[in-house]
Amino acid sequence: MTSVDEPVDPARRLPDAARTRSDIVDAATREFARAGYDGARVEEIAARTRTTKRMIYYYFGGKKQLFAAVLERAYGALHEVEELLDLEHLDPAAAVRRLAEVTFDHHERHPDLVRLVGIENIHGGEHLAAARRFGRIDSPGLDTLRRVLDAGREQGIFKADVDAVDLHAMISAFCFYRVAGRHTFDALFDRDLAAPTRRDHYRTMLADMVLAYLTR
Repeated sequence: MTSVDEPVDPARRLPDAARTRSDIVDAATREFARAGYDGARVEEIAARTRTTKRMIYYYFGGKKQLFAAVLERAYGALHEVEELLDLEHLDPAAAVRRLAEVTFDHHERHPDLVRLVGIENIHGGEHLAAARRFGRIDSPGLDTLRRVLDAGREQGIFKADVDAVDLHAMISAFCFYRVAGRHTFDALFDRDLAAPTRRDHYRTMLADMVLAYLTR
């Protein structure tokens, strides 16, 4: 199995103020993922970071802005991994397989991201929508995927009517549900989607499924 190394945490090289902000976001990520947006308490986040509620408000402005910062960093980490893939130097089929595998790996390593996305959907995506309006979050990997799909079409490998956003949704849906739906799926079908013994099977199945769709 191959995977892209996760980016080195830059917080260890930051000055004190930036490191404090980073530590707060770390603690807030865990608290929001554990308790949801409504259940999370800024006091608890402050206690975990040896700071104060007042200092958190000083840095972020409020609970809503802190949750937005948590989401921005979670998505930013995924996009940074996508940027490291260098997909355009692979043939189109290998590039798509690589993207599917690395997305699979990232969701598995970051269950908090899955929980945060679920929480944000409960709240109608309002925090991400605001972050995107102000240019604080984007998806550079989508442009790369479009170029890979264009190359595959030019080579006659991929069918003509494939949309990059649809393909992104297909990959993300499988990776997301494997983590988010693990327990209910196991309760219904006696099969743990995250069982280590079946990991390679599902990782390969995802890539095969995506390529079958592209080359159908």
